[in-house]
Amino acid sequence: MPAAPATADGDRAIAAGPTLGDDCWFLSGPTASGKTARALAMARELGAEIVSVDSMAVYRGLDVGTAKPTAEQRRHVPHHLVDVAEPAETYSVARWLADAAAAVADCRHRGRRILFVGGTPLYLRALRDGLAALPAADPVVRATLAADAERLGAHAFHARLVALDPESAARIHPHDVKRVIRALEVAQSTGRPLSAAFAPRPHPVFATNFLVLDVPREVLRDRIDRRVERMFAEGLIDETAAALAAPGGIGPTARQAAGYAETIDLLEGRIDLATAIHRTQVRTRQLAKRQLTWLRSFRHARWITA
Repeated sequence: MPAAPATADGDRAIAAGPTLGDDCWFLSGPTASGKTARALAMARELGAEIVSVDSMAVYRGLDVGTAKPTAEQRRHVPHHLVDVAEPAETYSVARWLADAAAAVADCRHRGRRILFVGGTPLYLRALRDGLAALPAADPVVRATLAADAERLGAHAFHARLVALDPESAARIHPHDVKRVIRALEVAQSTGRPLSAAFAPRPHPVFATNFLVLDVPREVLRDRIDRRVERMFAEGLIDETAAALAAPGGIGPTARQAAGYAETIDLLEGRIDLATAIHRTQVRTRQLAKRQLTWLRSFRHARWITA
C-alpha cells in the first residue's frame, strides 16, 4: 500500500492504517526504558519483524539523538519505518499510518508476525483508535492564521491553541507553526478541537497483546541522564551540524526530538555544553512523564519489569 497521496495544500489524505490481528503485538514504555533490547528478544521469540512507533526514528541521519537501533541490531531483526524521511520533512501521523499499513502487509506476505515497538503517544493512539477524517484546508482561514502567527510570534500564537485545544497544544511544539495553524483551523471550522478527531474505537487486540515496560522512577531518571550524557559524548553535536548543513536542514518536526534544539542553541553560541546537556535531560524526563501518563490509559496493558 503506497503512502497517502499529498493534497494540493500539502496535507496528506487521511490513511486507513494497518489492519490489526492476532499476529500483531505491541511493546511500549517511556524513553530509556530498554525497549530496543526487549523488542529484539521478543521479536526472535515471536518470529516477528519490528514496526517502529517512534516519530523521530523516521528521520535519516538523526541516529545518536533518537537512540535508534543500530545497523547490527537491524540486521538481526528487520525493522520498518526507520530512516524513511529526511530531517527537513514534516512526517505526519497520516503518513505513518499509511507506511505502517504497507509494512504490515509486507510482513504478512512473508509469513512473519508484527511487533510494533515505540512510545510515541500520537502514533499509538492513531493505531489503537483510528484516525477520523478532518475538514479540508480553508485557504482564507489559513492565510488569516498565518498572518496572526507572524504578528504575534510563535509562543503567543501557540498560547491561542492552548486556550482552545490544550491536548493538541501539549503535543505540538510552539515553533511548529504549520501544525499550530492546522489545529486552530480545525477548531475554528468545526467548533471542536483537533484532539477530538481521534474517536476512541480501540481494537480488541490491544486488550491481549499490549505490553508496557515498567521502570522505577529513580532508575528511569538515572538512565535518562546517563543516556543524554552519552549522546553528547558520542557525536550528537557533529550529527546535528551535519543535518543542519544538508539541504533543508532540520525541519520543525524533527527539532522536537530532545537534544536537537538544545544542540542548535549550543552550535549558535546561545548556551554552553553543560546547559545543553541539562536542558536535554530535563526535556527527556518531561517526555517520559507524558508517555507514562498516556500509557496508563491502556486499561488492559500488561506492565512488565524492564
